[in-house]
Amino acid sequence: MWFSTMKSVLLVSWLSAVAPVFAAEPMLVSNSLNTCQEDSMFTASLFKVVYTPNNNTAFLNIVATSSVEGSVIFDIAISAYGYEIIHTTIDPCKVGLAGLCPMTAGKIPLKFNLPVGDEAASQIPGIAYTFPDLDATVRVFLNMTDTRKSVACVEADISNGKTVDLIAVKWVLAVIAGLVLCSSAIINGLGHSNAAAHIASGALSLFGFFQAQAMLGLTSIHLPPVVQSWTQDFQWSMGIINVDFMQDIFTWYQRATGGTPSTIFDSLTTVSVQVEKRALDGASEAAANLYRRSVAMLPRAAVSLLKRTNVMTGSGSYIVYGIQRVAFKAGIESTNLFMTGLTFFCLLVVFTIGAVAAFKGLCELAVKQKWMKGDTFLEFRNGWLTVLKGILFRLTLIGYPQMAILCLWEFTQVDSPAEVVLAVFFIVGMTGTLCWAASKVIRIARRSVAMHRNPAYILFSDPQALNKWGFLYIQFRASAYYFIIPVLGYTLVKSMFIAFAQGNSTAQAVGFLLIEAGALIAASVLRPWMDKSTNSFNIAICAVNFVNAIFLLIFSDVFNQPPLVNGVIGLILFFLNAIFALILLLMVIVSTALVFYRKNPDGRYQFMADDRASFMKSQSQLTGTTELDALAATARGDKAGYKHGLDLDDDNESISSASLRRRTDTSTLSMPTGAPNGAYGRPINANPPRSPIDPSTPLFPATSNPQRAPSPYNGSVASHPGGSPPSYRAQNNASPWQRGAGYD
Repeated sequence: MWFSTMKSVLLVSWLSAVAPVFAAEPMLVSNSLNTCQEDSMFTASLFKVVYTPNNNTAFLNIVATSSVEGSVIFDIAISAYGYEIIHTTIDPCKVGLAGLCPMTAGKIPLKFNLPVGDEAASQIPGIAYTFPDLDATVRVFLNMTDTRKSVACVEADISNGKTVDLIAVKWVLAVIAGLVLCSSAIINGLGHSNAAAHIASGALSLFGFFQAQAMLGLTSIHLPPVVQSWTQDFQWSMGIINVDFMQDIFTWYQRATGGTPSTIFDSLTTVSVQVEKRALDGASEAAANLYRRSVAMLPRAAVSLLKRTNVMTGSGSYIVYGIQRVAFKAGIESTNLFMTGLTFFCLLVVFTIGAVAAFKGLCELAVKQKWMKGDTFLEFRNGWLTVLKGILFRLTLIGYPQMAILCLWEFTQVDSPAEVVLAVFFIVGMTGTLCWAASKVIRIARRSVAMHRNPAYILFSDPQALNKWGFLYIQFRASAYYFIIPVLGYTLVKSMFIAFAQGNSTAQAVGFLLIEAGALIAASVLRPWMDKSTNSFNIAICAVNFVNAIFLLIFSDVFNQPPLVNGVIGLILFFLNAIFALILLLMVIVSTALVFYRKNPDGRYQFMADDRASFMKSQSQLTGTTELDALAATARGDKAGYKHGLDLDDDNESISSASLRRRTDTSTLSMPTGAPNGAYGRPINANPPRSPIDPSTPLFPATSNPQRAPSPYNGSVASHPGGSPPSYRAQNNASPWQRGAGYD
């Protein structure tokens, strides 16, 4: 059922994605005219050209400013993916271009239809109208007729209206990621913890790969069009989602808190926007340099205002790149980007809390009405508050890359004082929360090693620790419980490079290369994940991220390579990541579907080398009917396996602490001979009774020790009417669990 539903979703989404491709009329479009030489004497603040091959007509809407006087010849070069395919010259006087023969100085508004001859139309290959995110450029040099000297250079990027930036693709990716995460929670609630851990690990790794793709687009490096559109498909994972009424609210909030919103979308009818795809050259670079020098000379108050605006060229058009480029392609004003990501993260948290609470209520109602067995989701129903806290911690970990980038970037933008306060609160709060949770896991693991010589014992046998802190370590092997610290450091440093190095694409490229190289080396050498398949899954993701970092370094033009190289590398990056993402999706979908079809989902996965399965106990199976279960519940002070407290430090009273007290309490080791005795020879006024079985002591020792007293369960309680209490295994005597885990 689940698998057929996923097939239906994929089929409908694929049809909705490809239908516009076949239905749309073929055309070539350009929306901006960029200058390509310094001191260009011809610029355009508005440039819109649409060519339709069905009627061989080009519609032009241009607002240009010319300083050229006299007759000129247009030297036109058309290139695709950096390779020049057409080179020709046109005399505007011979083709009858009004206003351009001869050219006069001043502002030239042009709006007309231009017929295109059959000979010129035949030179355009048919693939130019169908291949998505066409990387084609028309560059025109204006040469004086008499001297042949170039007085201006302009270029226009050509698009065919086809793109891989599709709403259907975004919905499919988001739905699959959400369904897999929910599936892992349901499987865990049914008691199949091993299968749930594998599915959750795969889902989190997949989501992390989506965020890594989105981060590529957030860099200020000059990306080819197909790479820009591909990375735009994953920006939803960073909370960058355009909802019109929410944008109006964010604009109002910014004005109300002392900010000045940008209005780039309001000026699109009169001003063009250059979406930067290559290094700024010529007048664009000069305009950017002039902008930076002007900012350096302005007062501080004016600088804070200019930081929130987009770069404007001398011709009056805008240049967007990096994070602003992503915001523009998403239809979001750059000054609203921070609030957009923040709001969607908060909405995710609120809806998750409501969903968990509603599921708890539905489960209780179903049990009460006899719609569901009483032991179904028993573990979740008994400790749903602890489970909810663990889910909220996991959401914090998932949303940390998004909020780290947006909050740090907000410090450079200062959209309004209130938004800066929100940025400080969230970046400090989330970083502090995750670091505190990571330190908690490390303390619990060290306590387990000190008591049991095995970090897996408390980490996986204590339901409080597992449900609350398990999101930080369950995907790793027990001995690599610390690996969450490098993961958090990797995320924070990468976010800093994206947020603070928007003005230096080379620094971003080099930083990404070093970060991804370190991540790949650490993952390949340490192999910290739970088993071989999970390690291979994550190492493959690290390898692809490293290859992408190499491609970013090439795009930054540090090697001064020809444009053809960038065009080819852009296509390679797109196909490589698209194929790899498809493989990851299929692996996650198939593994999740197979779990639902199996009677014993845990049987599909091999037992972990850290013996976590032998320590994990499903609370739904603890009925408390046996004497040992009753004694264990009494020792922990539990009624149903959970405590109903909201304190964030309640694992101080978990089984680890009880075991530690048993091993250090001297009253259980010796007592005066004449003292009154209770059960097991314990003093009446001693601490409340606890289980006589120490979790570190094996129930079936491998060898017999003649000096060790017999187990209290070998005979009746009355067999020790007044004698000393039974002795326990010495602390330095390893149990079979400890020897099997390799801690001898």
